[in-house]
Amino acid sequence: MSFVDKKVKVTVVDSLCPQYKVGDELYFEGSMLDKERSANVCMVAMNAIYPFIYAFRRGGNLKHGPYQCTDCGERVIFEIEAID
Repeated sequence: MSFVDKKVKVTVVDSLCPQYKVGDELYFEGSMLDKERSANVCMVAMNAIYPFIYAFRRGGNLKHGPYQCTDCGERVIFEIEAID
């Protein structure tokens, strides 16, 4: 069995949160955030969407979104995809 660890891109597609604007992107290489290419990271949002990021990293067959942050007053909706 071969080891899969794909790169992942997360894109903000809707936001009522002052921390994220539509079009913000986060890039992951393995378990590491690519800080040079990524927007700021909110840990509440990361907690909500990281299980999906992990599944995409490992080659899971998931829909690209929408995935939503659980911070009820400040909705942020993300699209997540594996990239080359």
